[in-house]
Amino acid sequence: MTEGIVTASYVGATILFILALGGLSNQETSRRGNLFGIIGMSVALIVTIAGVTSNIAILIGGLLIGGSIGLILAKRVQMTEMPELVAILHSLVGLAAVLVGFANFMDSGRLEHYAGVELTIHDVETYLGILIGAVTFSGSIIAFGKLSGKIGGNPMLLPARHWLNLGLLIASICICVMFVGQSAAGGGLTPLLIMTGIALLFGIHMVMAIGGADMPVVVSMLNSYSGWAASATGFMLNNDLLIVTGALVGSSGAILSYIMCRAMNRKFLSVIAGGFGTTTGGSSADAGAVDQGEVVAMEAPEVAGLLTEAKEVMIIPGYGMAVAQAQHIVCEITKTLKKKKVNVRFGIHPVAGRMPGHMNVLLAEAKVPYDIVYEMDEINDDFPNIDVSIVIGANDIVNPSALTDPNSPIAGMPVLECWKGKTTVVLKRGMATGYAGVQNPLFFEENTRMLFGNAKTTLEGVAQALKE
Repeated sequence: MTEGIVTASYVGATILFILALGGLSNQETSRRGNLFGIIGMSVALIVTIAGVTSNIAILIGGLLIGGSIGLILAKRVQMTEMPELVAILHSLVGLAAVLVGFANFMDSGRLEHYAGVELTIHDVETYLGILIGAVTFSGSIIAFGKLSGKIGGNPMLLPARHWLNLGLLIASICICVMFVGQSAAGGGLTPLLIMTGIALLFGIHMVMAIGGADMPVVVSMLNSYSGWAASATGFMLNNDLLIVTGALVGSSGAILSYIMCRAMNRKFLSVIAGGFGTTTGGSSADAGAVDQGEVVAMEAPEVAGLLTEAKEVMIIPGYGMAVAQAQHIVCEITKTLKKKKVNVRFGIHPVAGRMPGHMNVLLAEAKVPYDIVYEMDEINDDFPNIDVSIVIGANDIVNPSALTDPNSPIAGMPVLECWKGKTTVVLKRGMATGYAGVQNPLFFEENTRMLFGNAKTTLEGVAQALKE
């Protein structure tokens, strides 16, 4: 394959990736954007494979193994497990960057192709690729553990943790100087291994220090890191497409992290430093132990009666809806209420479901109309006019403590202010705290009613009562 065809194909794939990002920014065009991404990646793979002249059997074997694993995961992983899946996939990108970096460094022809300033630049590219990849790998593993519940959501706050991070950063810079100096003389493996160990430690410490309520930001942040790792790998391999696509992923992930931090009223750097969910005030355990009053429980037919009499209904989905796979019955209830001339809308918090856009995807899967799904900023001022708010498995995103308790781990985070409506019905299995580990005063408000049980089962009861 000629260099011109390869270049043209890479340009075409890059354009398709840009169109994919543009399409995914809107619900109506998301399917088209996803298709653009698939076509772009297919073009990139085909052109890259066509340019390989040796070790074809190993390449095909790797493609079959990786493709089979991806296909199995796509079929088996539930939507509730998507945050964990995304985190573990980021770890694979980081691991790939580390392995490619070491393979590139140990290539016997490296010193023949590069010399002088070019060798120094190439060595720095290799060093950064391995550094970012190692941080991404270990950080993503910890994020996976926290999201899946295998590691506790509480932050691990070591003494002088910020000084520790600064020390690791300074050590990495010093080791880089050592590595570049030794590499020109044919050495450098020892400093590279030491730096890799430091980077792995830094990734672990960085994510362990972040509270559970911040994990959606961590997922998007690691997505950004994986992109920069891929871009650094592209510089190592002189692959323009990998450089561009890595930069696209890295920049879009960084922008998403910034947008989410704004939505949560937090500074990005404070999140990375473990500043969110790490307050020194009362612990979540203490908050849960305080007697805040009695809750008022309802049954499904009573909730149906409230909905029938209402004119304005707001549905607030959370992670519990995903766990119960209740999105389809929610859509059915929405259709029934609309036939009864009830105005039904959905309020989506930016971090609902532990991953950006998680709730939007679930509702789209159930074919809930896009035009009745609103972001938090669009509908928060409307709650005083809402007759009934239905909170389905959400906790932290409707917690008044974020606005009233400066010592709360979620203090300052904008939330959906459903308690300002006439009646709020909260669907939960029990009185357990949310992912941030804090109790929710909303449950004890005078205008709040609790509908306990599996969300899908209780909503089926509501739907049946509405039809009757």
